[in-house]
Amino acid sequence: MKYFLYCRKSSEDEDRQVLSIESQRQEMERLSAGWRDVEIVEVLEESFSAKAPGRPVFDAMLKRIAAGQADGIIAWHPDRLARNSMDGGRIIYLLDTKGLKDLRFASFSFENNSQGKFMLSIIFGYSKYYVDSLSENVRRGNRTKLQHGWLPNIAPLGYLNDKEARTIVVDNERYPLVQRMWNLMLTGSHTPRRIWEMATEEWGLRTVKRKRIGGKAPSLSAVYRMFTNPFYAGVLERDGKTYPGKHQPVVTIEQFEHVQRLLGRPGRPRKTRSFSYTGMIRCGECGFMVTGEEKINRFGTHYTYYHCSKRRLDRHCGQPYLSLDDIEGQIETFLGEISLSDRFQRWATQRLERDTKQKQQDHAVQRDSLIRARATSMRELENLTKLRIRELLSDDEYIKERQELERKQIDWTQKLEALNRGSKRFEPLGSIVSFNHSLISRFRSGNLQRRRMILTTVGSNLVLKDKKLSIDVRKPFRRWTDSGNISDLRAFVRDVRTHCDDNSAECQEMLKNIRVIMDDAPQDDQSLLV
Repeated sequence: MKYFLYCRKSSEDEDRQVLSIESQRQEMERLSAGWRDVEIVEVLEESFSAKAPGRPVFDAMLKRIAAGQADGIIAWHPDRLARNSMDGGRIIYLLDTKGLKDLRFASFSFENNSQGKFMLSIIFGYSKYYVDSLSENVRRGNRTKLQHGWLPNIAPLGYLNDKEARTIVVDNERYPLVQRMWNLMLTGSHTPRRIWEMATEEWGLRTVKRKRIGGKAPSLSAVYRMFTNPFYAGVLERDGKTYPGKHQPVVTIEQFEHVQRLLGRPGRPRKTRSFSYTGMIRCGECGFMVTGEEKINRFGTHYTYYHCSKRRLDRHCGQPYLSLDDIEGQIETFLGEISLSDRFQRWATQRLERDTKQKQQDHAVQRDSLIRARATSMRELENLTKLRIRELLSDDEYIKERQELERKQIDWTQKLEALNRGSKRFEPLGSIVSFNHSLISRFRSGNLQRRRMILTTVGSNLVLKDKKLSIDVRKPFRRWTDSGNISDLRAFVRDVRTHCDDNSAECQEMLKNIRVIMDDAPQDDQSLLV
């Protein structure tokens, strides 16, 4: 009989006393060598807790057993297979349905009968009870530790866990650097990003080296978490409750609240502005996104500039700032290059109306023909049933003729549906032409969302370099030249039809945006356009 040898150990408390995976494998291979009719197909190892479903190796193993690749499982103990009711139930169900024929353990004797499955379910239930009880004990221990003023988790940056006293002490190597970071933040003259750069690049701040992680510079997000963690003010928070900590704080609660106001934390919001084109434009030098920033001169006048976010650490990006007026001026220039002229718009509209009218007439003729053909097949089916009732046809003849007529009916219905879809395809063509003609006026009168939507509908790959904004034209739109003629317009109309015939997700999204933009109904916009 073929078996999978399954070895599992979790790093959590539930498996702290269990043999390592290597020890399990060696012991089971030694024991299985003395068992008759046992062929180990593959050894499967997994470091994953079994207190909840979702172990990838275990799930894949059960699927392979259901597919017939093995007949049984060998494991050190039943709790290696399941510590939750769902996985235990899957094992019992596979035994019931004969998908799983046998289980073998080193520390438990199992027989595949009603009594054996009953005892196995008891072992699975006890394993689940052990995990639940252990989890409750851990939570109770954590609550007690918090009440005594100590954090039950890994100490944050600047502190160390005292394993003997089970307390948290100051990290003499990193605590002074963390204190300097807080002092800089309290001045209000340094951003968290600048403090992070100084601490990691100039001061050489590194996290504590642990078994698998650490020994590296903390991330920017870790610095933000540090500046918003009340632990550094001597406060412990857990499950909505606050406890006074006994560790040495870095700042006072008043200083901590001051930093939160500087950061604009929830409950202490800072004034923010929405910038029209953030997240849309990339820097042509370093490839990072371009962001907006508001400046106020000494007379109180507000100006908005766009510039590279300059997040690349290996080199400095030297791209200059560009004002909002210059950005929007170049966008309007781009929209003017792809907008249809009045003459072209009139010609395209007339051409589309003529073509649409002709297509609709052709479709009407085809629709009438298909409806008549479907009605004829329905009458033939009725007549066929009457012939069978009068026993003028045998069963075989009746079934054969009926199937053929039913297939014809389905064919006519499908063709009618396809024809109806084809007639609707001409509806958005006029909207695209009208939208293409009114790009600049709609852009100037649009709100923040409308302007962004217009730009993303007709353009892509926005790159800013040396104060020049380059924008690629999105299909089916195109740049028009002064020498454009009717041949170019015919080609544009063909491109629009081809794009609509494609019926892709991109085309559907474009048509949806155009319908929203062309809608004259007023829309609420609480954002500030800058």
